[in-house]
Amino acid sequence: MMNSKSKSKFKIRHLAVLSLTATLIVSGCGNNTAGNAASTGSPANAPSSAAAATTVPAADKLNIKVSFYPMYEFTKNITGELADVEVLIPAGTEPHDWEPTAKDMAEISDADVLVYNGAGMEGWAQQVVDGASGSKLITIEASKGLEIMEGTEEEEGHDHDHEHAHEEGTASGEAGHDHEHDHEDEHGEEAHAGDGHDHGGLDPHVWLAPAMAIQEVRTIEAALSAASPENAAAFKTNSEAYIAKLQQLDQEFKDGLKDTKRRDFITQHAAFGYLAREYGLTQVPIAGLSPEQEPSAAQMAEIVEFAKANNVKTIFFETLVSSSVADTIAQEIGAKTAVLNPIEGLTEEDTRNNLDYLGVMRQNLEALSAALNE
Repeated sequence: MMNSKSKSKFKIRHLAVLSLTATLIVSGCGNNTAGNAASTGSPANAPSSAAAATTVPAADKLNIKVSFYPMYEFTKNITGELADVEVLIPAGTEPHDWEPTAKDMAEISDADVLVYNGAGMEGWAQQVVDGASGSKLITIEASKGLEIMEGTEEEEGHDHDHEHAHEEGTASGEAGHDHEHDHEDEHGEEAHAGDGHDHGGLDPHVWLAPAMAIQEVRTIEAALSAASPENAAAFKTNSEAYIAKLQQLDQEFKDGLKDTKRRDFITQHAAFGYLAREYGLTQVPIAGLSPEQEPSAAQMAEIVEFAKANNVKTIFFETLVSSSVADTIAQEIGAKTAVLNPIEGLTEEDTRNNLDYLGVMRQNLEALSAALNE
């Protein structure tokens, strides 16, 4: 139970004002529920927390909005039942394309905390952060403090003659490594900017490397504990339990990918640069950081040439977007296609199968291991 001082800090105000592009949005009083059930709320397979099993009165719970699914998974595993955590971006929606409505902005303004990935993933987030100055809204950028990779700005054919530029053994060290990342950005992975969605030239997909996901969890936990010190012990217990699972996942990736026959993989979307860097692999993306970016004819030809020269037998595509580009290349070289999931949102099938971040990442490991051992 919160003490009176903390309780007043997180008490829902009768009016919350948040500025966005010089527009004032005034929201009414009352508890902030998932009234927009079609577009917000908690995934059906919401993670549970053993350390926060006691029932907490709704009035005492933190009201937390998160941008998209990985932020939900990380946050909910920290708070357990001590907070109401709701996702802003609807399940099945490509996060790169989403923009908040006036209703979404009113719900954000009415919340206690907003958790977002940052590094340009949520193009709208900085305006929310700027508008929150002086208000009660606490904003948490999960990727803050991590070494963020830059996307290259190659307009015409990217050089896929990698010569396997990464060195063996350049994957991350021990699980839980502080990931100020002494890695240089020259391990053979590629990420391309110049897409239609503004990431600010940065690659935001840090959650796809388990060791970096651990750091995001720690960042979120530290900020929530500072905001709600009376719940800090529970948050710490919950986060350490979840981090142990992420460390196990990290070790599974290290073991599963260390002795593969090949070290490069072709993917439709340049989302796996951090994963490639962690485990000494080379990502060869067909297009750039945006999953909907269409490659040029020259880029397509170059990928086909690379795939033939290197006997590539699997072309990866992803959920939530069309696989047409991957299908075209696969047909050209006689390869098959397979899913490598950036976990930007759960599909209906994922939800039916009770999959979460850990489960989807293990599917990614299985798919990568199979392709790299063909």
